[in-house]
Amino acid sequence: MDWYPAPGESSLIRSPASFATGYAAPVLGRHSFRDTDRNDIQHELTGWPQGAPFELRSKKDQTAGGVFEGIFRAIPLVIGAIVELGGGAGGPGGSTEPKGRSQEPADEVEDFPVIWAASGTTARTLPWQLDKARLPRSPSAPDRLRTDLVVTDQRLLILGSGPDLMAPADVLWQVPRDLIATADHRRFSVGKADVKITFTDGSWTRLHVGSSGDAGKVVQHLNSAVRLLAAVELTDGQRDRVA
Repeated sequence: MDWYPAPGESSLIRSPASFATGYAAPVLGRHSFRDTDRNDIQHELTGWPQGAPFELRSKKDQTAGGVFEGIFRAIPLVIGAIVELGGGAGGPGGSTEPKGRSQEPADEVEDFPVIWAASGTTARTLPWQLDKARLPRSPSAPDRLRTDLVVTDQRLLILGSGPDLMAPADVLWQVPRDLIATADHRRFSVGKADVKITFTDGSWTRLHVGSSGDAGKVVQHLNSAVRLLAAVELTDGQRDRVA
């Protein structure tokens, strides 16, 4: 899982990452891949293995899954509450939108796109390994099983790691920071841990990054709301504390 930035490059945050899945009952556990006319584009994504077509959950499925859904939602909510009480999810870059209902029902209730991209745009180049449903089920499979997002001061990367934790991680995808327009913390999500990243060409992706705290940090760094300080910028007391 080892990976190191290039000389002169600083790594700002690394977190687990995968395509997000729906939180509302009609899209719970599901996601889609769309062009700007809301057509399904997964068959157009270069090099991607075949995946199941997106369908909303039926009313029967939603009813049958009600108890599971309550548990599914309650666990990350309890974890999120503990984190927020500890101050982990607050601070600059945290969302102030209401937590109990979707602010984007077209993309969070009626559909759940995790790639929104016209032909030839950046989001279409994302690696298929972010889609956990397409990964092999066997833990001994040679395919990469874990994907991480890394933000540096120069790039945004997706790394892939297999079952051998001593092996170096592969760079599955990368773009320079100047291709990123904005990043937003989407709190209507499992564990309030989704991030929507919009590229300068208007395409976007929605990723789940493991925790609300990590989502807030990813957004802060991608929006350049925080920056690293060089040692010469610190006071004597700050340098002593760091040491």
